[in-house]
Amino acid sequence: MVASTSSAIVLSVNGEKYPLSVDHRTTLLDALRERLDLTGTKKGCDQGQCGACTVLLDDRRTVSCLQLAVAAEGREITTIEGMADGDRLHPVQQAFLDFDGFQCGYCTPGQICSAVAVIQEHAAGWPSAVTGDVRPEAGPPPLTAEEIRERMSGNLCRCGAYVSIVQAVAQAATAGAGAAAADEEAAA
Repeated sequence: MVASTSSAIVLSVNGEKYPLSVDHRTTLLDALRERLDLTGTKKGCDQGQCGACTVLLDDRRTVSCLQLAVAAEGREITTIEGMADGDRLHPVQQAFLDFDGFQCGYCTPGQICSAVAVIQEHAAGWPSAVTGDVRPEAGPPPLTAEEIRERMSGNLCRCGAYVSIVQAVAQAATAGAGAAAADEEAAA
């Protein structure tokens, strides 16, 4: 008896459920682009080195070219198409527009997905390789340009829009912190 090389799965992408039959070797990137026609996620190096294919998997960033689609079943996948709230851009998307955090735009979807995760990781107190004091009681370090560059280092921009990307991430983090403080104040 020959074992099957495909499986029927259901992917949860941007809040929608998609039943698919996929070869076990199908990457999440290929399932998103070729099977679900969600082409915002880009195929760059196809080796996990450029970050163009970054998506959020259960709110954690992952390079979708190295993630098998069958392993993503039962997890929440967020692509660039799922970032905005209707016509209202996600704060990171808006910051990228405000600061021209893109040139050709090819890497931008992956950059934005990574930036969303970077801001969440920083707010949760996760240290980076450049964090000076990594003790949990020290809390999140200041989100300096050096911290942002280190945390975003898995995403390459061949056009070199890094200065604007760092400014956009800093702005979005500041806007998010302000919104969180306003929510806490309103709840009190």
